[in-house]
Amino acid sequence: MGMFKQMKDMKQMVEAAPGMIQQAHELGAQAQQMAAAQQMAAQAQMAQMSGAAGAPPTGPDFEPIAGVTLEQYTTIAKALVAVHNDQSQVPGVVSAHGVSPADWETASPAWASRIQANPAVGLRFNQLYRAS
Repeated sequence: MGMFKQMKDMKQMVEAAPGMIQQAHELGAQAQQMAAAQQMAAQAQMAQMSGAAGAPPTGPDFEPIAGVTLEQYTTIAKALVAVHNDQSQVPGVVSAHGVSPADWETASPAWASRIQANPAVGLRFNQLYRAS
């Protein structure tokens, strides 16, 4: 009697196999669609963060601080590195770039804070720094 039951179970399994295979293919296709959608979303997010359209990113964290834009901050920061961050030269360097020392005192730590707090600002700073 066990042998007939095994044969019956085997027959049912063989009959169910095509449906199970089809279901597995459908699940695989769904997984691929989800992976593709996630990849597209990640790419869109990276494009937005990097300003892939060539336009600089916008938003409140990209607004000038004390009249100093991120572009100016980057240029001045790089110029200060060139003079080994000699604090006695800061007023001359910032003035040469059209920024008053008082505005720089306000803008410099605020930009540094934004760069650390917002990955999009940090990414844009790095892009500008490498390009200058």
